[in-house]
Amino acid sequence: YIKHCNINAAVGLTALFLLYVIRWVCGYAARRWPSREKLFFFLSTLRTAFVILLYTLISYLVNRHHHDKPKFSILGVVPRGFQHMQVPVVNSNILSEVAGKIPSAIIVLVIEHISISKSFGRVNNYTINPNQELIAIGITNIFGPFFGAYPATGSFSRTAIKSKAGVRTPLAGVITAAIVVIAIYALPPVFYYISNALLAAVIIHAVGDLISTPTAIKKFWKVSPFEFFIFWAGVIVSVFSSIDNGIYTSVAASAALLLFRIAKAQGKFVGTIRVYDRPTLRRASQQDKPGNSRSVFVPLDLSDGTNPSVKPQLPADGIFIYRFNEGYLYPNAVHFTEHMVAGIFKRTRPGIVNPYGSLGNRPWNDPGPRHKSESDIDMSLPILRAVILDFTGVSNVDITSIQNLVDVRRQLDRYANDTVSWHFAGVKSPWTRRALIAGGFGSSDSVTRTVFSVANVGVTNDKDFASATHNDAGFASAYHSQEEFAVDSRSQEKGKPEIMANSLDTAVIPILSVNHPYFHVDLDEALKATELELGLKKPFE
Repeated sequence: YIKHCNINAAVGLTALFLLYVIRWVCGYAARRWPSREKLFFFLSTLRTAFVILLYTLISYLVNRHHHDKPKFSILGVVPRGFQHMQVPVVNSNILSEVAGKIPSAIIVLVIEHISISKSFGRVNNYTINPNQELIAIGITNIFGPFFGAYPATGSFSRTAIKSKAGVRTPLAGVITAAIVVIAIYALPPVFYYISNALLAAVIIHAVGDLISTPTAIKKFWKVSPFEFFIFWAGVIVSVFSSIDNGIYTSVAASAALLLFRIAKAQGKFVGTIRVYDRPTLRRASQQDKPGNSRSVFVPLDLSDGTNPSVKPQLPADGIFIYRFNEGYLYPNAVHFTEHMVAGIFKRTRPGIVNPYGSLGNRPWNDPGPRHKSESDIDMSLPILRAVILDFTGVSNVDITSIQNLVDVRRQLDRYANDTVSWHFAGVKSPWTRRALIAGGFGSSDSVTRTVFSVANVGVTNDKDFASATHNDAGFASAYHSQEEFAVDSRSQEKGKPEIMANSLDTAVIPILSVNHPYFHVDLDEALKATELELGLKKPFE
C-alpha cells in the first residue's frame, strides 16, 4: 500500500521516529552523565508534549489558510469545557450494552491500579492499603459520569513522573486536575490544528511500551511454563476475538491452574541427613576439626534438588515422616492422605494377618487372596508404629481435612492392629493447632512430653518468675517448683546443667504447651520424642 500513502503517512511516521529518537538520546545521555539522570528523565517524559507542540505549529503554518481543505487531516473543532455535565441517565438499554464489558473493565481497573500502587510503594518505601485504593477508584468512577468521564484508574506514566518529581501527597492530583480544567476551557482553539496522524503516532508510541519484549517472554518460560502458555492463550484470544474474551481466558486459566495446584498438591516422605558446617569444600585432613552438626530433613526421593549422591537416612522401623507442601484443605485432603497411606502400606506389613476374621466379613473389593496367611505377607517389613506430620507448610485447615485425618488415623490403627502415635511438627497457626486438638490429636491419656524445647528467660525476682511461668497453665505445668525451674547460667556454660534453689538469674521455659506432647517445635524434636516414646532411644542419648 506504499503507492497509496499520502502526506498523512509522512507526518505520522516522522513524528513516531522523532519520539523514539528523543527517548533513545535521553536514555543514552542519562547513562553517559549519571549526575544529570533526573534532568534527562524529565526531558524524555516531555517528549510527547514537545512533538505535539512542534507538529501542531507546523500544522498551523501549513493549514491556517486551508480550513475547508487542509493539506493533511487535522482534529478540527474541539468543544470547549464540560459538554455533558449532568446527572447520568441509566436505563435498561444502556445496561444491556455495557453489561458484557463491566467484568473485564473492573478486572483491568483493579489490577492496574493495585499493581501501580504496590510497585511504587516498594520503590519509595511505603505500604499501601488496598481497601483505600479500591475506595478511591470507586469514588472516582461514581462522580466521573456526572462530568461525562469514562472509567478511570491509576496511570503508569503520570505516577512515574510524579514519583521522579518528588511528589509526596495527593495534593498533586488537585493541581493536575486544575491544569486539565484550564486546558479544556482555554486551549480548544489550539487543538484545532492537531494532526490526526500525529495522534496516531503518539498512541502507537505509548502502546508499543506495553508489548512484552522477547527477553520478558523468555523469562516467563523460565519462571513458569504453565503461565507462559496462559499468556499466549490470552494474547491469541485477544487478537482473534476481543480483549474482553482474552481477559476472561487468562483469568479462567489462571484460576484453573491455581485450583489444580492446590487439589493435586502432593506431600513427601522425608529422611534425615546429618550435616556439618565447614569453612571450605577442600578435602578434610586429620587436623581439621569437625564443625557444628545438625539434622536436616529432605525428601527420600531427593525431589527438592538435594545432591543425588547424598542418601537420606530412614527413620527407625515403623516410623514415617510425611511433609505437607501446601495448605491442608478440602480440595487436596484426600489426595494428600491417599499418597501417604499408599506409601505406608508399601513399606510396612499389617499388624494382623487376617483382619476380617471369618470369610463372611471380608469386603467385596478386597483384592485377596481369600484365605490370607503369613506366606502372603512380606514378614520382613516392620509394623507401623508412629506417623510424624510436618505442618511447616500448612497455613490453614478446614473441617473436611481434619475429619479426613481422623478417618485415616482409624484406618491405620486397624491396619497396625494397635494405636499408632501421631506427632505434629511446625504447627504455626493457633487455629490449626486448635482444629487438630478438636479432632483428638496432640495429646494422649498415657503419654507425657518426653522432650522439652526450652528457651532461656531472664528472671530477677519472684514477680518476674511468676509472670514468666504462670501466664498459661499448660506452660507452667512443666515445672513443679521455682527450684526445679531455675537453672544456673554458669553451669550451663560448662555443659552440666544443675538445679539451683537460690539462683533466679536465668530460667528456662518450654516453647510449646506441655499439655499437648504430640505437638513439637520442629522435626528433630518430633523424631526424638517418638523414639523415646517407643523405647527406641534412651533419654538424652
